[in-house]
Amino acid sequence: MRTVLRTAMIVGVTMTALATGSATALADPPSLMPAPAQFPGRVDSMVPPPPVPQLKSIPARAVTPGASRELQEFREAVMPSPTGDSFFDFWPADLAQHRPGEILRTRDVAPVAAPLLEAKVGYARQIKFTSRDAADRPIFGTATLFVPPTPWKGAGARPVMVNNPPIVALGTRCTTGYTLSHGKSGDTNNTDLNPPTTQDSLKKGYAVIVPDHTGPRMAYAEPYVAAHVVLDAVRAAATYDKRNFGSGPIGMLGYSGGAIATNATAKLASSYAPDVAGRFVGAAIGGVPADYRVLAASMNANLATGVYHAAILGIARERPELLPMANNVARWLASNDFFKNLCTGTMGDLGATFAPTQALSNDPDPFHSPVAEKIFEVTKMAGMKSAMPEFIYHGAEEWWIPARQARALFDEQCRLGTDATYREYPGEHMTTVFVAFPDAMAWLEDRLAGHPAKSGCPAR
Repeated sequence: MRTVLRTAMIVGVTMTALATGSATALADPPSLMPAPAQFPGRVDSMVPPPPVPQLKSIPARAVTPGASRELQEFREAVMPSPTGDSFFDFWPADLAQHRPGEILRTRDVAPVAAPLLEAKVGYARQIKFTSRDAADRPIFGTATLFVPPTPWKGAGARPVMVNNPPIVALGTRCTTGYTLSHGKSGDTNNTDLNPPTTQDSLKKGYAVIVPDHTGPRMAYAEPYVAAHVVLDAVRAAATYDKRNFGSGPIGMLGYSGGAIATNATAKLASSYAPDVAGRFVGAAIGGVPADYRVLAASMNANLATGVYHAAILGIARERPELLPMANNVARWLASNDFFKNLCTGTMGDLGATFAPTQALSNDPDPFHSPVAEKIFEVTKMAGMKSAMPEFIYHGAEEWWIPARQARALFDEQCRLGTDATYREYPGEHMTTVFVAFPDAMAWLEDRLAGHPAKSGCPAR
């Protein structure tokens, strides 16, 4: 409680300083204005650093080659707390000895998952497999596989749907795989089950893969680890059940946080997993956060700021070069058990603070720092052509995830030669996910049935 009160005080002081300080980047919106140069020092003089445990050895998930021991200890301190389930908590020591997509462990989750879906399943199985993080170092991934109870009666092999839910969360108990193996709780994200992507796909006879695309570090919003986990889940599923997952066409759908994973997977499939890239026939990408530079302007220091700061921490777990920019307030928050395990609903509530990122940085102009510029560039994945046709859709009245960055993604893919379609729907983020769902599923169903995509790109 003392930390929370202290944070509130600092946030209030910061907002006053930002309002009265002189901006060096007048072209930027007020939310991106730098703080006065003396401000970071004032913050750290008022708030002492948090106690970070000194470790006898650095756990595998926090090992950072070339980094100081202090940074690696802090990286471990901001990781999600253990769940008590070794399927998600345990890092095998021999990950480097396995190829990406090799299966490490499987288990039956049908007794929990099938009642949650309220759909008939032939089996529901969770797989644990090797993958690679954003720095191309070994990690593990998890995913849940579903197969319908009846044989596929269509032409060719059974189609596969990859459902990338919006895992907008920092705690492992908030991830879709945990819900599907442990049941609903106060941490469950309703979008794990709705819209009914998994349920409708099973009714159509498709096999379904639901990857935990934030990876074992719960690196919410980091696109590279998301793509690697999704693609390695496809590889692992094909190994586990070749008949149902090994040769059929693959469609993929993701909205919001799930769209981050879907967009990145489409862009990285050819380079990271050429062995499976050719099986993807289409990706439906909805409400996509495609350009984090745009989102910094639209989400910082308003009701979206809790989600925005959670995304910064999620990315920092995979890209620890961000961690040294945290001031003492940010270090207290990021290492606090409550904040580092936030789930969707709670992080949304934190938007009521209106806390600006400048209040949490030891750089008075964090959005124009070399580290931020690098993160903006890397996560945009500019110039990467999708390995599959795309159906990109967005709410016309979006204010926190502006439609203009989705339009820019569509324009980019058209320039690169992708067969892309773009549609806007009346509404904002939370309504568009449901309004557009039937169209997104129908588009994917056509691709899985073997009908080629018709490009919506302007004629050139």
